[in-house]
Amino acid sequence: MDENVTSKIPCLEAEVTLAKAGHQKSLESVVHAIQKDVYGVALRFLWHPQDAEDATQEILIKVITNLGGFRGESGFKTWVYRIASNTLLTLKKKRMERQAFTFDEFADDLSQGISSSISIECDIDDELLLEEVKIGCTLAMLMCLDRKYRLAYILGEIVELDHCEAALVLEISQATFRQQLSRARQRILSFMTSKCGLLNSANVCRCKKRVDTAITLGRIDPDNLLFASSLSKAKNFPLLLNKIRQLEDTRRVAALYKSHSIPTPSQEFVPWLRKIISETKTPYIDYGI
Repeated sequence: MDENVTSKIPCLEAEVTLAKAGHQKSLESVVHAIQKDVYGVALRFLWHPQDAEDATQEILIKVITNLGGFRGESGFKTWVYRIASNTLLTLKKKRMERQAFTFDEFADDLSQGISSSISIECDIDDELLLEEVKIGCTLAMLMCLDRKYRLAYILGEIVELDHCEAALVLEISQATFRQQLSRARQRILSFMTSKCGLLNSANVCRCKKRVDTAITLGRIDPDNLLFASSLSKAKNFPLLLNKIRQLEDTRRVAALYKSHSIPTPSQEFVPWLRKIISETKTPYIDYGI
């Protein structure tokens, strides 16, 4: 890219400085720069897109109304992730957590209702149904982890924060974070390598074999898919899966999670966000970074 063009693109930290000084467009730029990252963490933590959207709204309100308290002692996104983490860890249990399985219960569930192929006729492509099962099922596996381990895994393996930054975000020591991440990684890896056909082709479970059961049990609504939004990405996944399977075991799982397409927030989200940016004014809370 031409140096003159590059110099005209404001970095996030510069936009934050302008936003703190009251520049409305800079505030909009800051919020739009972080909203996808925040939503991605919330979705992986809570499973359901609507719950993730609600949490994202709460997090962004805190970011906007407390921006004046950002002192620059860490990176801005580190500060944002701390607000997000504090918010998510203190939320009341949402719909998926209220019914979440243990790993043993999940294993029993996966062993039942396996059909040989997709037999229920729907008005959407089979690839989208497979994508819906894949994302919904693998995200549900994260819900088997206790909250602190789930968040450590999301930040360390999927978002790929380094141990120092992740420990700062979670307000724990680096040694504690490494321990939490190691335990979470081992539990997810052990389960997926022994049960998931995506990670290990020797396993019986396949997304295609789970579609009929998922529709019958109401876990998938073909007329209202929660996760699968891109037919092209769904069709390209088998090629991507071949590449994922070539990675070492510990990297396969994280690569699979990072391959998920993040659904677009609802149509009401953008107007709401614009309204909040222009109108929200609440007392400042110090998040300590």
